[in-house]
This record gives sequence, structure tokens and C-alpha cells, in this order.
Amino acid sequence: MTYDPPPPGWDPQNQAFDKPPQDHNPQQPQGYGYGQQPGYNQGYPQNPGHPQPAPGYYPQGYQSYYGMPAQDHPQAVTILILGILSLVLCSLVGPVAWVLGSRARKEIRDSGGAIGGGGMVTAGWVCGIVSSCLMIGAIVFFVLLAVIGAFASH
Repeated sequence: MTYDPPPPGWDPQNQAFDKPPQDHNPQQPQGYGYGQQPGYNQGYPQNPGHPQPAPGYYPQGYQSYYGMPAQDHPQAVTILILGILSLVLCSLVGPVAWVLGSRARKEIRDSGGAIGGGGMVTAGWVCGIVSSCLMIGAIVFFVLLAVIGAFASH
């Protein structure tokens, strides 16, 4: 889904239309003719069919900053793999994924955006919690089954 930029004069603070900005002299033609070059740091004429967005407004899909994305947490992939394995193969790995995921989530939160990989860590953490709960439930079930079996045999 795409959004059109706000119309000229839109004030996002007051949410009202102000008088459109007057950037040009009506007696002078827009643009640069043959042989005329823009001066240093003056920019090029705006395309009237595509107004520029207001300052602070970025349409969906655009970022307001440049730079490299944050590097993933060093244990993010390990926690995700442990969480998935705990669901698929061995529930004994679930608590390990749960504990490691809790620590990594805290480190990512405390880094203030300097460390990424929160999605992988959260997915492994949740898989570890689910696997641990299933394992605890199975242990409780078998203990109750043994207790009921012991009382039923007398």
C-alpha cells in the first residue's frame, strides 16, 4: 500500500491547511533554459506534478536515516535453532533456549538498537517456553498416571 505525500501547506502539528508556500516569482519562468546552469547548492527545480513531502514525513517504505542495519545478537541463530529443535526432536533443550533467549532479549533491549536479531531470539525463546511447558505437562501426566496405577492395584 502506498500513500500520497501531503499537499503543499499541510501543517502536521495543527492538522490544518496553511497558505501554500510561494517559492517562485510568477514573472520568471520555472526551470533552467539551454545554457543556464543552477548555481552552487541551489538545487534543481521541483517537478510540479510530484510535490515533496513535508519535513518529518516519510511515505511508507522510506527510511529517514542512512547507515548499516544493526548486527544480530551473536547467539540469535543458536537460540532459534535450539527452540525449534526443542519442539521437533528433544524437549530437554527447551529450558536452555528459554534461559538463553531471556538473557539475549534483555541484552538487545538494553542496547538501545545497537544489537539486532530480536525476532530470531524471540521466536527461539517462545519455542523454548512452549517446549518446556509441554515437557512439564508430560511429566505431571506420567506421575499422575503412576500414582493412579499404584492406588488402583491395591
